[in-house]
Amino acid sequence: MAERQLAARPESANIPHWYSPDSDVPTITRGDGAWVYDDAGDEYLDFVSQLYCVNAGHGNATVVNRMKEQLDRIQYVASSKHNDARSELANRIVEVAPGNLSDVFFSVTGSEANESAIQLARSYQDAPKILTRWQSYHGSTYGSGALTGDPTTRTIVEQQAATTGYAKFLPPLTSNDAFEADSEEELARKAADHLEFVIRNEGPDSVAAVLMEPVAGSSGGYPAPEGYFPRVREICDEYDVLLIADEVITGFGRCGEWFGIQTEGVEPDMISFAKGVTSAYAPLAGVATTREIGEHFRTEGIDVGQTFSGHPVACAAGLGAMDAYEGGLLDNVRQRAPYLQSRLEELVEKHDVVSEARGRGFLWGLTFADPETGEPHHDPWTDDEDDNPVAEVTDVAMDHGVMIGTGRPAVQVLLSPPLTVDEGEIDIAIDAVDEAISSVFG
Repeated sequence: MAERQLAARPESANIPHWYSPDSDVPTITRGDGAWVYDDAGDEYLDFVSQLYCVNAGHGNATVVNRMKEQLDRIQYVASSKHNDARSELANRIVEVAPGNLSDVFFSVTGSEANESAIQLARSYQDAPKILTRWQSYHGSTYGSGALTGDPTTRTIVEQQAATTGYAKFLPPLTSNDAFEADSEEELARKAADHLEFVIRNEGPDSVAAVLMEPVAGSSGGYPAPEGYFPRVREICDEYDVLLIADEVITGFGRCGEWFGIQTEGVEPDMISFAKGVTSAYAPLAGVATTREIGEHFRTEGIDVGQTFSGHPVACAAGLGAMDAYEGGLLDNVRQRAPYLQSRLEELVEKHDVVSEARGRGFLWGLTFADPETGEPHHDPWTDDEDDNPVAEVTDVAMDHGVMIGTGRPAVQVLLSPPLTVDEGEIDIAIDAVDEAISSVFG
């Protein structure tokens, strides 16, 4: 074997996640509200909440103080035991969750929360299959990666391990040529009918659950057309299939309510959550279930678990985050979201390469397309070339001091600020994106 030439050792031994050798990774050392600062003293408006998770903003004293108080009392309690902070947080979560949810099973990360949800669903239903959308993201571990409909993630996972017991259905979109529809009502009906076909085709008795995000997260910030989720709820009830809402991104105020599914007026059988539950001040995730599902496992028992699920310090962070959300941050999203939407719609009007602004609350996507053909400028799922102007927009925005995200697929950018932002910070972010689009596309 030929001797490989090793590159010079980097200053940091850390290998970042989602790492590209061509990327220039900043070293973030400090944060305050919606702003972060690197080791060179440069400041950035964090308009993606790092990874759609720092909902209460950076440096929130309410969250930090709760964590400090917990550290002074007890630092760790086994996940097989009760703990006062753990119990208090579970009770507070079910108080604000849709009314039919009454029990919480904690986990550590969003990927693991979704894996816990499907494990509980399969056991409770005694059925093997889980249905999820194409063009979705639910995590990158082997189980959650199989749930994910984004091929760039799913293909990587499946290169090393076979994943079974999953089937996909099409999301309620017209932009990807999945459905032709002249109205939201028609799109909702066609997309729901398609899901019903998939359930029937797979065999309803073999399907344990349908799992989807109320508003798409990193796959584009798109909400469902009006009437879609109520019809999905009816279909799940008709075929005795559980409905699981992946609230890893949409939960804890991101869409203007405690949970995104509450903006649809639908009660799911389970909610998976993570990220915003602690405002990302500590890793914590979980699943909220109906009383029937909770009682089943209280009676039958659960023979699996995780060492750090429901960690007391993380639960204390969760209590502090919920205090912050109740203390005005949810109201801020409801008050500021129309202004954010109006500024994003200005970009659609101004730039013919921006085809759509879509989202809800503080979770929005801007999609890009060739104005003459309506096709993406670059399809990252099929094109080999690395030159993607949409990805370049995020780089140029960061050069202007604003962090935004790139969607899956990267034909869109995502804006998901902390729930603390005001109109002035919204203006700074949108002006930077405006300049980035002009710089990249001319």
